[in-house]
Amino acid sequence: MTAGRLLVGTSGFAYPGWSPRFYPTGLRADGLLAHYGRHFPAVELNNTFYQRPAEAKVRAWLAATPPDFRFAVKAQRGASLRAILRDPGDSVPWLTESLIPFGPRLGAVLFRVPAEVTRDDSRLALLLGRWPTNIPLCLEFQDPSWHVDETFHALESAGAVLCATELPEADEPPVVRRTGPFLYLRLRRHDYSPEELAAWASRLEPFLVDGMDAFVFFRHDDVGRATDFADRLRTSVGQSVAGV
Repeated sequence: MTAGRLLVGTSGFAYPGWSPRFYPTGLRADGLLAHYGRHFPAVELNNTFYQRPAEAKVRAWLAATPPDFRFAVKAQRGASLRAILRDPGDSVPWLTESLIPFGPRLGAVLFRVPAEVTRDDSRLALLLGRWPTNIPLCLEFQDPSWHVDETFHALESAGAVLCATELPEADEPPVVRRTGPFLYLRLRRHDYSPEELAAWASRLEPFLVDGMDAFVFFRHDDVGRATDFADRLRTSVGQSVAGV
C-alpha cells in the first residue's frame, strides 16, 4: 500500500515579515507564493475567510504553484454563519461556486463553526445535505458540544472531515478522528519543541501508513517560525514512516 501524503504548511503565506528567516530579502509580494510553493506542498488560505476569491485571483495562485500543490480554502465567514444558522440553500452555492476554478488543486474547504454556535444536529444535517459532493469539506467545531458521536457519525455518513485543532491553552493534544477521506490538523500553539513535533509525527504515522493524506497547518507568527515547525514535522514524519 502506498503511504498517504503529508500536506504540511502554514495558515497563510503573504507575510513579508517572514524575511529573511524564510523569504529572501527583497522578494516582491507577487513572488511570495511561488517561493512558498517550492518549499511546502499546501497552504491554508486566510484571505478567503474575509472575502470570496475572484476567479482571476485563483488563476494567479494556481499559476504560481506546481501541479501537485494543494490549497485549503477557509470558507467565507458571513456565508458560513448563514449556512449553519439558517437554510443553507442560498449560502452553500455562493460559498462553493467560486471554488470551481481550483479544480483538483482544491484540497479542502475549511468550514469554521464559531464558539457561539452550539450543537444542532438538524442544522448540521441541512448543511451536509446541501454541500456538493465534489467539494472536499472539513468542519472545525469550536464549541465542545459538537464533539460527540452524533456529530462524528453525521460527518462520516456525508464523507466530511472533522478538523482537529490544538489551541495554545490546551493541556492535551486533540484527538484525531477519521471521518472522511483525509485528515485535517491545525496546530495553533506559539511554540513546538522537537519532541512535541516528533510526538505529532507518531500520531499521524498510522493514518499515513494506511494511505490517508493529512493536511497539517501551523499558525501565522511574526517572523516565520511556523515554517521551521512545518519543516521539522515533515522531517519527523519522514523518519517515522520510513522506520515502519
